[in-house]
Amino acid sequence: MTVLDSFRVDDRVAIVTGASSGLGVGFALALAEAGADVSLAARREDRLTATRKLVEDAGRRAITVRTDVTSPEDCSALVDATMEAFGRVDILVNNAGVGTAVPATRETPEQFRSVIDINLNGCYWMAQASARVMLPGSSIINVTSVLGLTTVALPQAAYASSKAGLIGLTRDLAQQWTGRKGIRVNALAPGYFESEMTDQFGGDYIETSVIPRTLMGRLGHAEELNTAMIFLASDASSYITGITLPVEGGMLTN
Repeated sequence: MTVLDSFRVDDRVAIVTGASSGLGVGFALALAEAGADVSLAARREDRLTATRKLVEDAGRRAITVRTDVTSPEDCSALVDATMEAFGRVDILVNNAGVGTAVPATRETPEQFRSVIDINLNGCYWMAQASARVMLPGSSIINVTSVLGLTTVALPQAAYASSKAGLIGLTRDLAQQWTGRKGIRVNALAPGYFESEMTDQFGGDYIETSVIPRTLMGRLGHAEELNTAMIFLASDASSYITGITLPVEGGMLTN
């Protein structure tokens, strides 16, 4: 195997949650371009059609499954559908998530719990369901955030807590499953990328709060995150488990 071959995931099967928009679309296409068939999941199943076409245009197979990751039953059904269609699950990209910015004194219990339920609990249910069928050599990638490691001038207690919790969950699942099951579990911590989530920020937040904190002086491009995800999904990272890989343009140095 050459160095470049180690980044291929030919004939493997990946599940990508939150694949209807934003970073999830890029993850699904990158996996297809690297050789994987892809099971696409999101609550908005109608919006998965475009992602499926991207995967198929890249020469790989895809299925779409409406999935609410806060439901353990939905997560199990997604894994079952993937096994029925492709016969295996090799890669899980736990990407489904939401972002909020609510002052801590005004955030309701319902708002806080909703974010934790999607961003943290949903990743656990998906990892749990996938690990039951994964074979040794499989890879789980939890998409956390740089905001699980630092703060950037927005009131995001629920979001930051969920993403920091996901980093802890990643370490624990790696400890439980890597030695016993041969499943690697790692986290990917994006900084600020052009996406549906960053489009929600009003005013000059990006220019005044994010860019000055980022050594590279710009937002990230999706392909810069996709390549890091492929690294964690592939044999290129076969001796790496339990880590959090920041992809944030130097934000954590400030």
